[in-house]
Amino acid sequence: MTQETADPSNGYEAVAAEFMVGRDRSDIGVATVRNWAGSLPAGASILDLGCGHGVPISVALMNAGFTVCGIDASPSLIAAFRSRFPQAEVACEAAEDSSFFGRTFDGIIAVGLMFLLSAEAQKKLIHRVALALKPGGRFLFTAPTQRATWADILTGHQSVSLGAAQYKKLLLESGLLLADEYVDEGENRYYDSTRQ
Repeated sequence: MTQETADPSNGYEAVAAEFMVGRDRSDIGVATVRNWAGSLPAGASILDLGCGHGVPISVALMNAGFTVCGIDASPSLIAAFRSRFPQAEVACEAAEDSSFFGRTFDGIIAVGLMFLLSAEAQKKLIHRVALALKPGGRFLFTAPTQRATWADILTGHQSVSLGAAQYKKLLLESGLLLADEYVDEGENRYYDSTRQ
């Protein structure tokens, strides 16, 4: 049984309370995501993959006037999201298996999610994201530049970075053109791509 089969949340359901306390106290990544979202049309639809309880990323996007839908595999985190933002559309499911609400989006973000998945699940997700973007839509995700594996600090589960070269290759193969890369105040690496 794989880690993902055993627990679609990759260990985050068990540490949901601790995760929420930590994210409630941090705005790391908010400025980067806001700047990225500035390239989208006013009121654009954005899908937040691995949205957690919606703080601080989803709420920052909603406050900026975007329509945000969220997906997370942790029932506790999704319940907290629904409680805080009852107007938002959210689903409790693994990003790599999600139907993405059966629609397309102007933008899709995956902050702190990609490397929690296996290498195969990451490849599958990038391809599926490309199909869920409107023409000209943008995909922003975080992952380290170097190829690496490590234990997640909260869950102890294995995290996997495929490395910048492989991510760029996968994006291109999926019809996504890498537009830019950013580093936020927490030294997280962002890959910003556009559907061709």
